[in-house]
Amino acid sequence: MSKPVLGAALSIKSIPAHRDWLLDRQRDLEIQDFFRADLLDGDWRSTAGEIKQMLSGHTGRLGIHGPFWGFKIDSHDPMIRQAVTKRLIQGLDAAEFLGATQMVIHSPFTTWDHNNLDLYPDNRANIVERVKATLAEVIARAETIGCEIVIENIEDRDPRDRVRLAKALESAKVRVSLDTGHANYAHISTGAPPVDYYVETAGDMLTHVHLQDTDGFADRHWAPGEGNIPWVAVFRALGRVNSNPRLILELRNHDDVRKGAAHLAALGLAE
Repeated sequence: MSKPVLGAALSIKSIPAHRDWLLDRQRDLEIQDFFRADLLDGDWRSTAGEIKQMLSGHTGRLGIHGPFWGFKIDSHDPMIRQAVTKRLIQGLDAAEFLGATQMVIHSPFTTWDHNNLDLYPDNRANIVERVKATLAEVIARAETIGCEIVIENIEDRDPRDRVRLAKALESAKVRVSLDTGHANYAHISTGAPPVDYYVETAGDMLTHVHLQDTDGFADRHWAPGEGNIPWVAVFRALGRVNSNPRLILELRNHDDVRKGAAHLAALGLAE
């Protein structure tokens, strides 16, 4: 039985060191330059052009991490929602220029929400409506350019919340992402289910995974093997998913990408 092929999240600075590794199996790549507001407001096309040149010959699936700093996608304030919409459209502009077919955005659900969302009967429906108001133009643009938006868990304590939200947005171009380290933090520090439960809950709505290891206390972005995530259980759950998610090593130190990949390969889980 074939094993999944790992990809990585890299930047313009780290792509050259991993170019051969990316091309040897035409691995999936997530570019991590275009969530920066200063770049999106500046000459981002020059940066994107350089990246395109670096990736000559790369035919793996290409994605970007969308903007996320300083905002949430469920703001109550219409003026803030307009700013968020603009930022995410800027991200899609970069994605289209690069030929990227996936953009990661962040879940709005907080640890506070887990305890307080059901305090008032309309809270959950209102979150959906606020997210729809923020993302309507973004989703329409994503559908036009063929770029899937995936919603990544951040503080999410109940993995079902994000999946329900993605489904409520009613677009074939909206799916969910799993960050294994964020899930492990939520599990150990806030009482969320284990990481493999996040995979099972998402099922075929899962089309993107950030693979990173943690101790469950902080968002370490360590290479797999350096923390305490039960990788065998995670990949066993991934083996039951039919949506062929991109498996992206998202590490704080990009130099550790191959070390992390080698650890998962040594466990017989991936290539």
